[in-house]
Amino acid sequence: MIKTRLTDRLGIRHPIVLGGMSRATAAEVVGAVSGAGGLGILGISSMTPEEIRASCERIRSLTSAPFGLNALLFGVSTEQIDAIFACRPRAIATAWRRPDYDLRAFADRVHASGALHMHQADTLDEAKRAAEAGADVVVAQGTEGGGHVGVMATLPLARMVIRALPNIPVLVAGGIADGAGIAAALVLGADGVLLGTRFLATNEAPLPDGYKRAIVESDGHDTLITEIPDIVSGTVWPGAYARVRRNGFIEEWLGREGELRRRWREVLPQVQAARAAGDADRGTLLMGEDAGLIDSIEPAGALVERLARDAEAILRGRARNLVGG
Repeated sequence: MIKTRLTDRLGIRHPIVLGGMSRATAAEVVGAVSGAGGLGILGISSMTPEEIRASCERIRSLTSAPFGLNALLFGVSTEQIDAIFACRPRAIATAWRRPDYDLRAFADRVHASGALHMHQADTLDEAKRAAEAGADVVVAQGTEGGGHVGVMATLPLARMVIRALPNIPVLVAGGIADGAGIAAALVLGADGVLLGTRFLATNEAPLPDGYKRAIVESDGHDTLITEIPDIVSGTVWPGAYARVRRNGFIEEWLGREGELRRRWREVLPQVQAARAAGDADRGTLLMGEDAGLIDSIEPAGALVERLARDAEAILRGRARNLVGG
């Protein structure tokens, strides 16, 4: 079993965390990941306060293990934040604050509730600001990841953050989908990993089957970073791009972003209909480059156990083979 500061502080068996991916995760995925010894995190930013409370009840009906809730700070309401604290999760994760957001006040409220505060950063400066604000865990997210990312690659960003924050557990995210990737992050000095795309291709993920099959069939070269998914949804993210599958819909609007900004209300229903139909060529599928490492759709709990075993075996075997006696 792999032990790190993260597993010790959270009381979990494996240093594997589910990314809180809003509509792409659900209580069932969170419960499966936490129940298997990782930390499941539910993204709540698209939920009503009532949905947040119902989801927490559902998670607790599935597992007694620790879990977390994730909020996108640039867009959540006071009512949503209050619902998070009312649920009393073990960890409260945050990401994508606006520059003037008072992260210290938020971290203080998290600590007063008895939870740990986890903040995601796409730059070294943001990671340092999170640490100064009192974050208990910092996630260094590289641009290889799916969904909303910055432009710094995972490997250099992870090392810079780990080196700069020696007293805080750092998780690595972006481009990790197998045991070898987890082992590599731990060798870099991380205390764990946060996985997104890998958990989209699970039985419990609330994605259409067509989207899951597209992830499994990907060779990892069919993504790009763009603002098109956000333009079509009428949302502005502070400083983020979206890594998305390069499909027919994206190809249609590349270079026509200005027109899409004028017509997004007309186009959005088409994208929503494609998602409902599981049409991965006409919808927006947010996924990372590590889709090329994903070969099957698996139960989320079994996946956590397998990834943990694989990572431990690689750490033991490579250390022995490379260093010897």
